[in-house]
Amino acid sequence: QRQVVESGGGLVQSGGSLRLSCIGSGFTFASYGMKWYRQAPGKERELVAAIAHDGGRRDYADSVKGRFSISRDNAENTVFLQMNSLKPEDTAVYYCNAVWSLDSLEAGYWGQGTQVTVSP
Repeated sequence: QRQVVESGGGLVQSGGSLRLSCIGSGFTFASYGMKWYRQAPGKERELVAAIAHDGGRRDYADSVKGRFSISRDNAENTVFLQMNSLKPEDTAVYYCNAVWSLDSLEAGYWGQGTQVTVSP
């Protein structure tokens, strides 16, 4: 069964930090690009960060540049999202997505999401 499972969400005060993790299984993790999306209540899903299969390319949404960092450990089939200087507007459900190509429109594999709540 091909799946990705997120963890690490929670409640944090403004200015705080969280690190999200996403473990992939059932597919060749090291061959897949990985993305983090988020969706806040009443808003569309937003791409937050992406990393190529070998970590050689990393993309960020303008809203998180300089605060968030995406990384991966292919030996552990895990991708991380380090979130620093969190703001209330970062509150959302964060989803992990595995795709063959970062530039394609494929659906790939999605997790169930992990809630991040940032209090003022």
